[in-house]
Amino acid sequence: MASAKLRTEQLSHLADQLKMDFKPVDDWKLSNLLEDFKLFRSGGAHKITNMLVKKNDMETLDFRIFDFAYTVSTGKSSTTIRQTVLYVHSTSLALPQFWMKPENIFHKLGIWLGLQRDINFVEFPEFSRQYFLKSKDEEYTRATMSDLVLHFFTVEKNWYLEGIGYMMLFYKQGVLLDAPEIKELHWKGMKIYDMLLAEPI
Repeated sequence: MASAKLRTEQLSHLADQLKMDFKPVDDWKLSNLLEDFKLFRSGGAHKITNMLVKKNDMETLDFRIFDFAYTVSTGKSSTTIRQTVLYVHSTSLALPQFWMKPENIFHKLGIWLGLQRDINFVEFPEFSRQYFLKSKDEEYTRATMSDLVLHFFTVEKNWYLEGIGYMMLFYKQGVLLDAPEIKELHWKGMKIYDMLLAEPI
């Protein structure tokens, strides 16, 4: 893994390539705005660094990619999780509060026992097999997850996606991406944003 200084230099250079601004630290206190997201309710000692930022002229679209670290304590020891996160704030979004993550055996067991509910799509069985989708507003979430979105995540595996109103997060849990991977994350994030704007098919 690259040193913290080298990573900051690499991502600053990447920001130039992507025509984005770069902030090595979270001067805007973005983490305070994201407290309602499940990711930001994980652990403690939350820290955002190496932030790439792009806003449109009217500031109705705020697109950011950053490193996020948090600490999980387990008894006498603690572990720091580091990962790359893509964040979008747009007045054109109108998302229900939802959380999507890769489905595992514990989700399947919880569903079977009736302890939790997974939103599935008959027309996209592979998506439903791969992902656990949770929301208090199932009807609104179904309308939001268009065929375009469902097809995308049928092909793309192991992602997390969260939405609340004007905001969305897109990431892989516990994965700190390198510069070439962040370029791909940037492209995929913009694609998802565009698809979430589209009318359901």
